[in-house]
Amino acid sequence: MTEEEKKEGVAAVAEVSNKQVVLKAYITDGRAPRKDDMAVTVSTLPELKAPKGSGGFLVKNLYLSCDPYMRGRMRPPSPASYIPSFLPSRPIEGFGVSEVVDSDNPEFQAGDFIAGMTGWEEYTLIQKPQQLRKISRNHAVPLSYHLGLLGMPGFTAYCGLYELCSPKAGEFVFVSAASGAVGQIVGQLAKLEGCRVVGSAGSATKVVNRRLKISFSELVVLLHSWIVQKNCCRYFPQGIDIYFDNVGGEMLDAALLNMRVKGRIAVCGMVSQHAVTDSGPGIRNISNVIVKRIKMQGFLQSDFLHLYPRFLDHVTAHFLAGDIVYVEDVDDGLESAPAALAGLFTGENIGKKVVRVVPPESRNSMN
Repeated sequence: MTEEEKKEGVAAVAEVSNKQVVLKAYITDGRAPRKDDMAVTVSTLPELKAPKGSGGFLVKNLYLSCDPYMRGRMRPPSPASYIPSFLPSRPIEGFGVSEVVDSDNPEFQAGDFIAGMTGWEEYTLIQKPQQLRKISRNHAVPLSYHLGLLGMPGFTAYCGLYELCSPKAGEFVFVSAASGAVGQIVGQLAKLEGCRVVGSAGSATKVVNRRLKISFSELVVLLHSWIVQKNCCRYFPQGIDIYFDNVGGEMLDAALLNMRVKGRIAVCGMVSQHAVTDSGPGIRNISNVIVKRIKMQGFLQSDFLHLYPRFLDHVTAHFLAGDIVYVEDVDDGLESAPAALAGLFTGENIGKKVVRVVPPESRNSMN
């Protein structure tokens, strides 16, 4: 074997496969994502090293978060939104929990656990760490909870409830999509404040989930506008003080009709509108905002990043004390990721949808 052949052999051995989930093409017809809008491909890395002089660091992704906002990133880049569109044929990006494998950045060392934006792939080279945070490892808190309870959904729940709605003991709180990543936390935080909390979910299976039920005073199935209206009257005979809206559409319309004077509405999500292709009838009860002097405000959790340390201390303390439980819906392997993300928009998940990239039996240093 020549020296050149030996070198080629070494290079071939050093290469590492890197499984990835990519977006095939933009969704242009307004429908919800399907698993076949994405593909699982394999690329290669020359080695598990961060390039010298890059200032970056290489991570092994452990858990990936499936979130409704990702639907907006599957649209063409024009008109622009608050976060850029994905690039077709490139790995999808999302929130993840990762372990640093190698680093050319003095702020991050091999073995560090981090949470933040990463690629939907086995390994990602990160060169913009501004919105990443190191995880202070506490074995009483599962790593995956940094994508939900202690991650973007939990922080969204905290900011929307406390900063926009200011709950008070004895108030009546309604939460839509209550079995989801955000809604289940809103319900528990409001109960801790002494509120009576009713949550709505899209199926009987979600309503009977034991761990979800303890998050609310009542958890009910609401599917159609007349059912929403009927149950709002039944569960809130005195009206609604706070509505935390994750759904929009008919649910928002029914809640508007049942709000109390000086009620507050935090507009967090519009999952019912993700697949709407025409204008439809619109919101008919919006005049209640005037008549009842309702405060109704949309928000992004990124508006309140300065509050994250306070949130982390508050929610972690309640979780460790047993005051808060959290429900996850975990799928294993990158191959499951396209179906997991698509399933959010058909209501298949119960709790926070997470993709576990690395199976438990393959993780030695990570627990």
